[in-house]
Amino acid sequence: MATRSRITASKIQRKPNTGGAVEGKLASSKSASRRGRAAVSTIQRPPQQKVMVMQGGGAVGAFHLGVYQALHEGDKEPDWVIGTSIGAINAALIAGNQPHHRLARLRAFWERMHARQAVHGGFAMWPSMSALVHAQHRLGVVTQGIPDFFKPHWPAWFNARQSLGIEKAAYYDTQPLRDTLAELVDFDYLSRSPIRITVGAVNARTGQMRYFDSRDERLGVDHIMASGALAPAFGAVRIEGDPYWDGGLYSNTPVEVVLDDKPRRDSLIFACRLWEPHGDEPQSIWDVQGRLKDIQFASRAESHIKRQRQLHRLRHVIQELAQMVPDSAHARELGAWGCKTVMHVVSLMAPHLPGEDQTKDIDFTPRGVRLRSEAGLHLGRKALAEMPWEVEVDPLDGVCVHRVELEPTP
Repeated sequence: MATRSRITASKIQRKPNTGGAVEGKLASSKSASRRGRAAVSTIQRPPQQKVMVMQGGGAVGAFHLGVYQALHEGDKEPDWVIGTSIGAINAALIAGNQPHHRLARLRAFWERMHARQAVHGGFAMWPSMSALVHAQHRLGVVTQGIPDFFKPHWPAWFNARQSLGIEKAAYYDTQPLRDTLAELVDFDYLSRSPIRITVGAVNARTGQMRYFDSRDERLGVDHIMASGALAPAFGAVRIEGDPYWDGGLYSNTPVEVVLDDKPRRDSLIFACRLWEPHGDEPQSIWDVQGRLKDIQFASRAESHIKRQRQLHRLRHVIQELAQMVPDSAHARELGAWGCKTVMHVVSLMAPHLPGEDQTKDIDFTPRGVRLRSEAGLHLGRKALAEMPWEVEVDPLDGVCVHRVELEPTP
């Protein structure tokens, strides 16, 4: 894939009452007192924990493989992996294996996603037949499933009103995925892994999001399956008596898990995004359906981060104000709402592939998997080479966003 990359570093600029954007370089101080304060208080320190956050997006999740490979090769092994749907599966493959097995198990999983697909035939050698190849592939996935992932659950196809129970009321059976995870993930190791793992799922009865966290409980295959149970394609997975569906139905960008964590820690967050919220005006019903998917599963990531930046700025303000008042039990109690942590969010967006459409999440073709993995590897390596998080940080701006973008070569 002929591409060149561009990294937009953060601009750390104080904007009272807004907690506004941080993109570019350290803004100039507007007064001698501010310059003096910045010289004393400016934060420039290595983040204490490395976090990899992975959106859900089906086949587009091959992008995560490339990003992880870059982190693995660059000695930036994550301390914490967070995911929904396919992101939860990739997170389990990382946290649920010893360091020297992780990359191999990730690759094995993605190879299985297309290894036994027989829908390509001899057309792959004819570029003019590419549209037919993709149409044939999509039809094969829809009607046959993917041998190591899911297979048709025919009772649901023939009678949509038949009462099957929430765990069986689905078009596909995901027992093959359960078997694949049991083989590729060491869940005993995951329970004691040095890598913390958090996966999101939504309670099908209450509509509430729940994050299952290895810091607080032992995670097993059911937790991973629940996070990827995208209804109505896949049936709910029951945990502690409650049925759960894919967390992406509620929130597909769980960056807030890190920013709301207690106790908060300085963090370097690699946010792997699979759905682009910005796009051209759709001109057909087919294009409209594609844009709807992008908007839905992007899950208001940018607005969530903006709000978190506002909250984090307030925490820093509280921390500074607490140092200006006389010490007392009440002052310490109120001051506990503040913090000094700094969060660097490195936003990595999976690029749009030529010919990509609303079916990209079932594009498990070898070409699609390879190109998305290569894009993740390229962006991850570029981010590590540039290290945009090593900028000076204004003491009131605790959340800094660095966008890594991939552009087509002219």
